[in-house]
Amino acid sequence: MDKKNPKKDSTNLTPKEIVKELDNYIIGQHKAKKAVAIALRNRVRRQKLPKEVADDIIPKNILMIGPTGVGKTEIARRLAKLAGSPFIKVEASKFTEVGYVGRDVESMVRDLVRIAIDMVKEEKMESNKEKAQKIAEERVLDLLLPKPKKSKTQQEEVNVDELLKENFIETREKIRNKLREGKLNGKYVELEVKSTHMAPFEIFSSSGVEEIGISIGEMVPNMFGGKPKKRKMQVEDAMDYLIKEEQNRMLDMEQIASIAIERVEQMGIIFLDEVDKIAGREVSGGGPMVSREGVQRDLLPIIEGTTVNTKYGMVKTDYILFIGAGAFHVSKPSDLIPELQGRFPIRVELESLSKDDFIRILMEPKNALVKQSMSLLNTEGLELEYTADAIEEIAMISEELNATTENIGARRLYTIMEKVIEEISYEATDMKGEKVKIDKNYVREKVGEIAHDNDLSKYIL
Repeated sequence: MDKKNPKKDSTNLTPKEIVKELDNYIIGQHKAKKAVAIALRNRVRRQKLPKEVADDIIPKNILMIGPTGVGKTEIARRLAKLAGSPFIKVEASKFTEVGYVGRDVESMVRDLVRIAIDMVKEEKMESNKEKAQKIAEERVLDLLLPKPKKSKTQQEEVNVDELLKENFIETREKIRNKLREGKLNGKYVELEVKSTHMAPFEIFSSSGVEEIGISIGEMVPNMFGGKPKKRKMQVEDAMDYLIKEEQNRMLDMEQIASIAIERVEQMGIIFLDEVDKIAGREVSGGGPMVSREGVQRDLLPIIEGTTVNTKYGMVKTDYILFIGAGAFHVSKPSDLIPELQGRFPIRVELESLSKDDFIRILMEPKNALVKQSMSLLNTEGLELEYTADAIEEIAMISEELNATTENIGARRLYTIMEKVIEEISYEATDMKGEKVKIDKNYVREKVGEIAHDNDLSKYIL
């Protein structure tokens, strides 16, 4: 998570501030940003209410309508990151394959819980890092300087042991200082390393695909080398290994599961993409329409609110925020079954992107494509500069191609940009210390001919 936007601060963000944060990454689409900002703020408001009132307030799910590449997914993803919420993106169309190669609709809730488990684990490990580092340091010092053996006779015990103890403590502190300064990094130590267990496997059950919480390696450890083995590694690697081992040892999985489930129930966001692909009713005789209404009816209880069984415990979906999205250029929202339509009361239409939007997308966001390409090539010692007319030309070509071929929104910029800098990227390793200026003529030279040849542009761009 971004250090500037930690989860704890999201509770203080007003809808206007949320929109402002989203503006750093997504150009335009103010209506959609406003809708998700209100939804996020309403969650905060709900948590401040008495339980008996809060229980009756369900989130107002959002349906985003707009062509591909205009920012639907990015808005939901950035919102989840801003709030520190568990987030998953699911293509609704994949559930049309249930019974063949698809997975049941409850699997998205199970996947969301796994994501939340990983989030909470990471947070707990980070909070335990300092304590784990101290323990790991002591363990490395024990390897570098084993404790002296006690004297055998009582006569020697009083005199020799005290002297040894003083020398040992003094030497240990000297080694500790060297360790902290990194002066022992090249030195090797012998460490007991636990063998890695096999990954959990999955089975098909009546409720769909479920993960077994144990691995074969845990059931028969000797067969897969379950016993620890000694291994030589450098001091810095040993420190990293021991820190992680201590962090894992401090984890309380029951507590983590409890926090993760609560976070999913109260803060989870499921982004259902391609909702328009499941819009439509059953038709006789098979064909692509078959199972669409069935998928809608399967999704309905999850979105309305039900309890899903996961290996970490039961999860209520009543307060999970669902954000649906689709182009709806063939079908329309009214083609969804009425019950599902009612579960997406807030509908926002996202606008197609213009040339001016493309110019802003190329330059303004924190992760702007122009900034990305300049940073990438700068790692080779090559300085890249785009002129204003070059940016305008890229934007104009993108707009023309979206109008004449397939409208893929801002994703068109990726293809154009890659074509523009393809040759430079290839030669960059031999151009260290050089400065390359990309102007309008350069863009036309690399892309212009292809962009204006309809047959070529269909295949290349």
